[in-house]
Amino acid sequence: MKHLLRTLFVLPLTLPSAAAQLLPGFVDPEPVLRAATQAIGADKLRCVTLSGTGYAGMVGQQRESGWNIDWPRGEALANYQRTMNWEAQTSKEEFDRKPGLNPASWKYGTGWKGGTPLQQHSRQTFAVNGRHGWHHDGPAGPPIAARPEDAERWHLDLWMNPHGFLKAARLPGANPKAVWRWELGESGRDGHTVAPERVTVVSITVLGKYRVDATINKENLLQRIHTWVPDPVLGDMNYEHEFTNDTYISLGNGIRFPTVWHHHDGWDDNFGAQAVTAGHNGFGGDFGRVMANVCPDPLAVPASVRQATFPTTVTTQKLAEGVYLFGGASHNSVAVEFKDYIAVVEAPLDERRNLAVIEAIVKLIPNKPIRFLVNTHQHFDHIGGLRTYMHIGATIITHWKNLAFYTRDVLNYAPRMLEPDMLSLWPPTEVAEGYQYETVRENYVLSDGRRQMHISYVQPLAHVEGMLLAYLPNEKIVIEADLYDGGTVTATAANQALKRHVQRLGLDVVTIAPIHGRPVAWNDFLKLVGGSTRD
Repeated sequence: MKHLLRTLFVLPLTLPSAAAQLLPGFVDPEPVLRAATQAIGADKLRCVTLSGTGYAGMVGQQRESGWNIDWPRGEALANYQRTMNWEAQTSKEEFDRKPGLNPASWKYGTGWKGGTPLQQHSRQTFAVNGRHGWHHDGPAGPPIAARPEDAERWHLDLWMNPHGFLKAARLPGANPKAVWRWELGESGRDGHTVAPERVTVVSITVLGKYRVDATINKENLLQRIHTWVPDPVLGDMNYEHEFTNDTYISLGNGIRFPTVWHHHDGWDDNFGAQAVTAGHNGFGGDFGRVMANVCPDPLAVPASVRQATFPTTVTTQKLAEGVYLFGGASHNSVAVEFKDYIAVVEAPLDERRNLAVIEAIVKLIPNKPIRFLVNTHQHFDHIGGLRTYMHIGATIITHWKNLAFYTRDVLNYAPRMLEPDMLSLWPPTEVAEGYQYETVRENYVLSDGRRQMHISYVQPLAHVEGMLLAYLPNEKIVIEADLYDGGTVTATAANQALKRHVQRLGLDVVTIAPIHGRPVAWNDFLKLVGGSTRD
């Protein structure tokens, strides 16, 4: 396979001309790709290393949908370096980032998940070789295998740049097609053009799955490379890189390469015209130091990465009679049995996880419907299973500030082509009926006359707006997310917010059941944050 790829990268582009078969609106992709290849020397570049300073967007971690036009920025990616070798199908990224604030497994953009081990060292390394991906936390850190969906996206990124795209267009199965259109130039994308410009958009198939298209302008430069990637929350999510004309620099031998990168996870929709999810910038930076054709030794896949498996494990812990915590992953769910139904707090991560939890719940508590799903907040790693619970007929209880985001962007009939889920394959009529939602402004109570669950709004919190907390007064259990993670050793502002909330409502708490980590006695929590409930 590598010999075939090497041959394809040195031979001239020979695509069958389809000019005689073109339908109106389409153009022959062959001359377009030839001109672009010549303009940037794509056939002369085997590998590249770029370095500089980048930024990371925490995709899915916006504070309140509709308020921000961008994902929250993480720590700067200092001393950033990326080496891409298209012949070997490998990529390696390294950077320095302040430790202790982000998951060690999170590179940038998608994949930010709380409750996972935090980054402990400044230097971070992320590598991919074909379908295998892994990361190192620190220069001497062991290789930690990436989940298959993350490794696939890192592999996709190898082709989401001008030279990578043009090389991918030569591979078997690429099947290039092209259309033309006029575009109004956008400042920052194509050199501040304001007059309409006729561009060509060429689409190809990458990795046998992704339809990737490149916008090529009159200078034969690729200014935008776009596709969709599967996301548990948004479905087929917009995923694109943009490059400006004036940042392409000469590397000699006819090779030109862009030094400023700008990446979107989600649509660039500042005014919420198409979606309530307004965040988009997931990665970017200025990488002015570029080195061509200095290809490093082959990037070997560690044995532990090749052998890694990712089973879905669900463990059950009884917290009280009829109250169960379902763990076994970075996020928990808590099921509460009422007389005639079950209420579940939190549907995190993805459908696979939630289907396994639901099966465990109905096995433990048979013959009762899961009537309610209580959602604590709208960070993506906490809502990946909302559609799963809607599929089985549960009513979703959430804060009113989340409703527009959920109903327009998440809990909808939009087709999901890359990774269809239960709701898209078997859509119930209730999705459009509007009675599968209950919203909370301040307080909400579920009761069967014997057991009660009090659901309350945690007053304005910097971590996220629209946060809810569940409290079982008979059992004296608080169920919360991200306000306190079991095992935390240093008090945080979110911890203090939890303490203030309990004080304000006068809750009598014995146990905290966190969505991240193990249950903790309230008295042990007070030792961490200081004082007593009545302080």
